[in-house]
Amino acid sequence: MKSRIHPVSRPVVFRDRVADTAFLTRSTADSGERVTWEDGNSYPVIDVETSSASHPFYTGGRRVLDTAGRVERFRRRYGTGDASRG
Repeated sequence: MKSRIHPVSRPVVFRDRVADTAFLTRSTADSGERVTWEDGNSYPVIDVETSSASHPFYTGGRRVLDTAGRVERFRRRYGTGDASRG
């Protein structure tokens, strides 16, 4: 590796407030806020809104959409969708 062209990689804690979980990993991101990890060491912490612990793609959770209501509203607005109607 060439010197001085790569960012410094360090251990960082990413904290998902929604799922109440935290991950210790290596990253080039830095933060002024620090947290004491399970091993007793202090690491920079970055709060995230979504992680693998809270994102529906990873957890398998889905939002239920009111598709029947949307279809009925469409039919009321634009008709039944028959091509034979003129």
